[in-house]
Amino acid sequence: MAVVHRHVPAVLGQVQGDVAAQATGRSGDEDGRAHGRGEGVATPRNQKIEAPIIPGRHRPKREWGRGRPSPRPPVRGQVRLGVNAELRRPQNPSPQSGYLPWLLSKPGGWRHHADAPPFGRPRARTTQVPPRKHMNIKLTKRAIALLGMSAVLGATPLTGAWAQTQAVLPDVTTNVPFQPLPVKAYVDYPLYQQGSLSPDGKKLAALAPVGEKRNIVVLDLDTMKPRVVTNFTEYDVVQFNWVGDYLVFSLGTLDTPTGPDFGEGGGLFVVKADGSGGRQLHPTVREAGRQIRVAGRLPNNTEEIIVSGSLRDARAPDLYRLNLSNGKKELLTFKQPGLVTRWLVDESGVPRVATVVDDRELMPEEQQVSVLYRDSADAEWRVIKKFDKGEKERWTPIAMADNNQDFIVSTAKGRDTSALVRFDVAKGDLSDVVAAHPRYDMGLDSMGDLGASLVRDSDGKLVGLSIRDEKLQTVFFNERYAALHAGLERAFPGKAVILQRTKSDRSLVTVVSDRQPATYYLFDEKTRRLKELLRTNESLNERHLAEVRPFLLKTRDGLEIPSYYVLPNSYQPGQKLPTVVHIHGGPFARADTWLGGTGIREAQVLASRGYAVVIPNFRVTPGFGKKIFEAGKKGAYGRQMSEDHEDAAQWAVQQGFADASRMCISGASYGGYASLWAMIKSKPMFKCAVAGLVVSDLQTQLTSMSGDTAYNRQGQRSWKEEILGIKGDDWTKAHEVSPARHGDKFEGALFMYAGRDDIRTPLQQTTMMVDALKRAGKAPEVLMIKDKEGHGYGKLENRVDLYEQMLAFLDKHIGPGSQKK
Repeated sequence: MAVVHRHVPAVLGQVQGDVAAQATGRSGDEDGRAHGRGEGVATPRNQKIEAPIIPGRHRPKREWGRGRPSPRPPVRGQVRLGVNAELRRPQNPSPQSGYLPWLLSKPGGWRHHADAPPFGRPRARTTQVPPRKHMNIKLTKRAIALLGMSAVLGATPLTGAWAQTQAVLPDVTTNVPFQPLPVKAYVDYPLYQQGSLSPDGKKLAALAPVGEKRNIVVLDLDTMKPRVVTNFTEYDVVQFNWVGDYLVFSLGTLDTPTGPDFGEGGGLFVVKADGSGGRQLHPTVREAGRQIRVAGRLPNNTEEIIVSGSLRDARAPDLYRLNLSNGKKELLTFKQPGLVTRWLVDESGVPRVATVVDDRELMPEEQQVSVLYRDSADAEWRVIKKFDKGEKERWTPIAMADNNQDFIVSTAKGRDTSALVRFDVAKGDLSDVVAAHPRYDMGLDSMGDLGASLVRDSDGKLVGLSIRDEKLQTVFFNERYAALHAGLERAFPGKAVILQRTKSDRSLVTVVSDRQPATYYLFDEKTRRLKELLRTNESLNERHLAEVRPFLLKTRDGLEIPSYYVLPNSYQPGQKLPTVVHIHGGPFARADTWLGGTGIREAQVLASRGYAVVIPNFRVTPGFGKKIFEAGKKGAYGRQMSEDHEDAAQWAVQQGFADASRMCISGASYGGYASLWAMIKSKPMFKCAVAGLVVSDLQTQLTSMSGDTAYNRQGQRSWKEEILGIKGDDWTKAHEVSPARHGDKFEGALFMYAGRDDIRTPLQQTTMMVDALKRAGKAPEVLMIKDKEGHGYGKLENRVDLYEQMLAFLDKHIGPGSQKK
């Protein structure tokens, strides 16, 4: 279980303006815009707080927190925001429906009201949509126990999900026939993503499908009028941040096998909430190569932000103050103290901590690393810690502390998983542990990503941590936040509740689970009213989505790796189900979590058709500590990693729900490679494979100029030496586990798919495998290649086609169709 110690408020309660500008230019705070308000006044422990009641539900008859309110009546209809999209409302709407009141339908008529054209698109004629009143439900008063600061994170102890490896089978309570929804309902884009309130609480911004890409839509919460403010047609808006009335954002692809990817997008753009003032602050990767990233905000400054970028020297990023209205940059780090890989700035925007390496061309463990510190903008830099080459137990600065002197670091000293710990500058040493978990990295994982996302208020002050463990939980250091969040969690039992407070009395409450797509609510702290704003999906609910169940995968050599499995809602104990083992992409990515990912999406599609799906993590998956990650290096690729996939399949059979004679393996990117290799190495365990965006020849993947891997010298070296265990020019180890070099040994049915424009695993990798199989007289049964698609299918019609053909393929080989032979 993760523990947050009692001293945490003194360490992090008022942290401001930290910047962790890595060599990649990415901010060390990935969730900097996600949560709430800065003036968090602590609530006395004896004060009662009114409990939120969900609009559209009957009031609970039993004591709040002990009785589940009656479910909301189902709502029909569909909403899609787009420049020319039709806005619809449910049939026979009622005030209790909870449906957004400004959604109206008129054939060929209603469009989004806008005084300015969307950024990236010429002005279009628009028609104002008249607002309608929304029914509010008054809250009842209930006492809320404050979250103890030394408490375990969350309500589910580790003695539950991860402490056992036995499958928990669903209870069947109904015999009502189930009719699955069309595939489109499961693979369609969410109507809204990344909902975020403006600092003044008057507007809600979110990503929504506009044409074939996700763009920013802004809803005025007083008039309930929507406005499309961007309209990019080649890239998705991947992430955005509110800065005053500005929206600052970058481009890329939201749907890849490992999650959002900037790819050839990137860049930095700004637009005002009314759609005016749109400008490019920095060009995209395709246009300029070197990038800048949002690195922090300045207190009480709505015109400027801090950005990081390696614009002067490709080896080291600088920090700049960037003016959003005119795009001018002011260099903050003119006197660099060396090859800086990471900066921290204080609450005034002054760089105070710098992490410096001696040679950027070396592998991280070969570098000498120094941490430098200065007392003020005019003071000289001084070394406060030096790590020699090969030194294992290093630490990395993450955030400035509340006293504007100490800082928080990520360290795995004496531990397997990384923790967040305070560094006391006066003492020159590590002091108090802030957050730690025995199975999950709370600090930086082995790929340099924060395990516990930093939760900040609208002024950039750190108020809590968001933790992706077996599910999702948030811990707050501010007692006011903690009390409000605890009350909301009780109102939505079994759901994850994400809280974003603002400078106003309005807060955004996002409620989501494995079986409920996210719903956004507006909570008024003054009137104590909670109002539903948006549902991200109107089609899917608990009847159509299956539970995502955690289990602990025990490998044959003793590793214990957190993983997931999904069973159909109709599953009856004793049934032997056709089963698919889905292998995530990366492989250096935790691509699937309780709330989603490519594997989870695929699992929901298949579970709706009666399949069981196992979604194992495996050695080299980051986020679970050093031991699991390091076990995937030095030649484990295609060997021990593939054995982990076999162990996951055997676990499913041992649990009794998987039919050993009807198993298939699937995946994309690395998962595509693993699926191909399983039909050679693991035969006859799997009857068929679905392999997408594949790597089929490792030497060609690392050296061919048709992809982007060969252009990254350090990445290429890491792959070759650290992962594959290759020394010099002897590629034998790679050839031994390259599927395209063993086509004659392939056994079983094969479905392959690729994107013609993929540069991560280029089409060359697919054609090499197809050619090898044809030479052996074992051509793929299905070969799907989509034009104008890259590393993942972005077009909805292509996603639908992929899963419909996949279902037909599986039905033939392990599903009901295979039983008719």
